Amino acid sequence: MRVDDFLSAADRLPVADLATLVGAGGIVVVAPHPDDESLGCGGLIAEARRLGRPVRLVVVSDGCGSHTHSKLYPPERLRALREDETRRAVAQLGMGPEDVTFLRLPDAHVPSDGPTAQAAADAVAEAARACGAGAVFVTWRHDPHCDHQASAAIVALARPRLGTARLYEYPVWGWTLAPETEVGPEPRGYRLDVSAHRAAKVRAVNAHASQTTDLISDDPEGFRLEPQMIERLCGPHERFVVV
Repeated sequence: MRVDDFLSAADRLPVADLATLVGAGGIVVVAPHPDDESLGCGGLIAEARRLGRPVRLVVVSDGCGSHTHSKLYPPERLRALREDETRRAVAQLGMGPEDVTFLRLPDAHVPSDGPTAQAAADAVAEAARACGAGAVFVTWRHDPHCDHQASAAIVALARPRLGTARLYEYPVWGWTLAPETEVGPEPRGYRLDVSAHRAAKVRAVNAHASQTTDLISDDPEGFRLEPQMIERLCGPHERFVVV
């Protein structure tokens, strides 16, 4: 199926409540970079916390690839900044800092297999055990970023240890693929109505100030989330494709 048709079909998935999506138990969100959790699953997290469901976030990479030419924010300082931003972001969604695990794998070089990937998979499985996860959410395997694809592969490695937990993927960058890109069969899954949490989600996204503002002012080539992308991902529904 072409990606333009796939994403259009994802926009027509049935709307379901959290119980239908997750079943019983908590949720684990796996984010390749600090900010993916807010962009792709901010409403999901907020709804789960509203209902008293436990949530664990596993951030896979250190996020240090966003501003590689900054002298004000060398890698260790940038990593610390992005982790602080993540904690502030998830606080807007109802999570505490103790519920976030940072794996600190190298941004743009997250492995899909081998011992490091297996250790990351073990961390995902531990997060699922800790919250009695009914479902695990990770970025779409066809997202055009190597770390998003590697994170999906890491969750696949974790699958034997996830018991009956359901697995879903959430697209973040898929809409930037060439429309004719083939991405496999028609999506199955659900949309979650997150309209009640849109304001909190926007606040969470904006908490990642290094990615949304000129906070890091000495790297003209640094990454910046475009308003169009934020608007696209902060609509009334989030989309979750069954793995």
